[in-house]
Amino acid sequence: QILSKGELQVSDKERHTQLEQMFRDIATIVADKCVNPETKRPYTVILIERAMKDIHYSVKPNKSTKQQALEVIRQLKETMQIERAHMRLRFILPVKEGKKLKERLKPLIKVIESEDFNEQLEIVCLIDPGCFREIDELIRSETKGKGTLEVLSLKDVEEGDEKLE
Repeated sequence: QILSKGELQVSDKERHTQLEQMFRDIATIVADKCVNPETKRPYTVILIERAMKDIHYSVKPNKSTKQQALEVIRQLKETMQIERAHMRLRFILPVKEGKKLKERLKPLIKVIESEDFNEQLEIVCLIDPGCFREIDELIRSETKGKGTLEVLSLKDVEEGDEKLE
């Protein structure tokens, strides 16, 4: 009876370290997925942890860290400049569907970096990661497998030293 329906007692210290670990994991996910919208540079994990403490975020042990990270991003937007890092994609679309599909993709695209229209339409652009699934399904259904979608980078961030003037 105890083995099948009983619960495992977890000590206070164990629970505390488990919550601390989840807090750190959430901060790491947020730091990994987000950038400062002005400089396009990633935030450090320590800075995100401090910001999470400032907004008094409490970890929910029964929710996944990824779900909570997305929730934290929404809450942090109110207090600091933070934005999900854009994904860089390349679409290659057949000429027939290209023009029509481009109009439907326009509202989902943040920045078009290059556009090449020879035998087929090739677009390199930046999108919000939340729109990826929608764009993928649109291209698949409209081109019936002829169009391709390629992820060039999962996050568009500036690396290296910042130049001060």
